[in-house]
Amino acid sequence: MTDLTEMPVGVPGALAGVKPTEKTIFGHPRGLLPVSVTEMWERMSYYGMRGLLVLFMTAAIAEGGLAIGTATAVAIYGLYTASVYFMGLPGGWIADRLIGSQKAILYGGIVIMCGHIVLAIPNTQAFFIGLILVVLGTGLLKPNISAVVGQLYSAEDTRRDSGYAIYYAFINVGSLIGYTVCGALYEWQGAHWAFGASAVGMALGLVVYWKTRSSLGEAGAGPTAPMSQAGRRLSWSIVWGGLALIAIVTVSMLAGLFSFDPIAASKAVAVVFTAIFVIYFAWVYFLGNLSPVEKRGMWAFMLICIASTMFWSGFEQAGSSLNLFGQDFTDRTIGGFELPTTWLQNVNPIFIILLTPFFAAFWVWLGKRMITPGYGLKMGAGLIIMGLGFIVMVFAAQAAAQGKVAIFWLVLTYFLHTVGELTLSPIALSAVSKLSPPRFLGQMMGLFVLTYSMGNIIAGLMAGGFDPENVEQMPDLFKMIATFAIGVGAVVFLVGMFTKKWEKEVEIANAEAESAKV
Repeated sequence: MTDLTEMPVGVPGALAGVKPTEKTIFGHPRGLLPVSVTEMWERMSYYGMRGLLVLFMTAAIAEGGLAIGTATAVAIYGLYTASVYFMGLPGGWIADRLIGSQKAILYGGIVIMCGHIVLAIPNTQAFFIGLILVVLGTGLLKPNISAVVGQLYSAEDTRRDSGYAIYYAFINVGSLIGYTVCGALYEWQGAHWAFGASAVGMALGLVVYWKTRSSLGEAGAGPTAPMSQAGRRLSWSIVWGGLALIAIVTVSMLAGLFSFDPIAASKAVAVVFTAIFVIYFAWVYFLGNLSPVEKRGMWAFMLICIASTMFWSGFEQAGSSLNLFGQDFTDRTIGGFELPTTWLQNVNPIFIILLTPFFAAFWVWLGKRMITPGYGLKMGAGLIIMGLGFIVMVFAAQAAAQGKVAIFWLVLTYFLHTVGELTLSPIALSAVSKLSPPRFLGQMMGLFVLTYSMGNIIAGLMAGGFDPENVEQMPDLFKMIATFAIGVGAVVFLVGMFTKKWEKEVEIANAEAESAKV
């Protein structure tokens, strides 16, 4: 699951940085537990709704769905998930410059809850309005609640990695609750009951947050880089103007004043996001006054971003083509009980929880033996492993031509995808923090987050080739994705052999610069 962006890379340390008078819970700042519980309920609402999004859109009207074609539905899904990540950029900026993270979390949660309430209304127009509200609210809440966790610790506090590990565990628990509760309600009561459950989940998160916000202290209490009064007025004018524009476009579209083609929009957005990435990268590279070593680090950074984009374009098939395969072509009966389709989505977070300790120990084991694969090598390996999951799906799709297949195929696919995720995602975050020019670190992290949006857009376009009415074509779709992932992974792996030297040069240069400051 894409929330691995919150996962730390490192080993929990001792309690350095603990203030003698600090109130703690299990050795951690008092605010960690309530903010983690708040995030757990927010993730319950997000994944619970996301898991059934494509299923609801493609279901027949008689079954309570929207009867949208598969290609259009998965394009909408890709636009939705990409927008969630993209809106985190302005959401983080609003908190840093205008209102602070604590208020951003509160306001974002309220908007998310309202979005799910609107989704629960059995009306097509309400559905799209609800999606837009969830996107806006998540963009405001998600980056800032993660930032507050870090702000609970001082710079020298070695409990930080352990704190993020606890926080990440709550994220996975939230996703498990969401997929399980909302998936069951969707199968047994209908989609709008499931959307309503997501609203209840977010409401519970808001209650926890409101009751315990005092435990956060000064963490995220105000903007970290406040603007002048004139700057604030201008910024708020832009923010409200942007929201007004979104409202006008939405109302006009729903009123039929202009048509909206999700597939064409996905292609356009993919081009726009790619252009933004390339232009910003070029601006930093050519006009950022970088040293030769920093420029080599930027090329290594570019390789990581390519790998990340390609990885998420395949991994995010879980909510679209693989979700539809689980619904239409998988025998989900166990002991006479038919599992709701979205329960299969629980396989990924369960494997994450089970495998994370082994991966943490594996990297430590390699380090003790002075074996340190470069970031590019790890990225390439993660892509190849994820691609192998689609090789499994090629055989599953071929078997589906004869009838529904066993759950084993999807479980094995999700296992390989999870191994690829654990190999690539946390390592990519660590790489960005180490390879970026220090004075551009925040901007480079924002640029890296854009790879999630690009990957989700591409995922939606790829999944458009999934046609439940043409079973014989499914092996070709999964074969295409597998070839794409493994091919790009092999190239990244090979190029990574050359960039490893650059990575080491950058790390040494950054360490020397840090020592010089001291």
